[in-house]
Amino acid sequence: MILDNRGLEPPQPMMRTLEALETLSAGETLSIINDRRPMFLYEQLEEKGLEHVTRQQEDGSYLIEITK
Repeated sequence: MILDNRGLEPPQPMMRTLEALETLSAGETLSIINDRRPMFLYEQLEEKGLEHVTRQQEDGSYLIEITK
């Protein structure tokens, strides 16, 4: 599943991401695209024990892959 959060103002990207994560089964991956690095989201992911990898894209956005 890919969730494009570009153009949204905080906290919308984080709220949308957390809602989408609730729909995933164990082992599934959610890919999100954000305008900025989601520093507050990382804290939430770590608390939930979720793995994540962040890559900056050529256009300056960030692709974050989160595995449940």
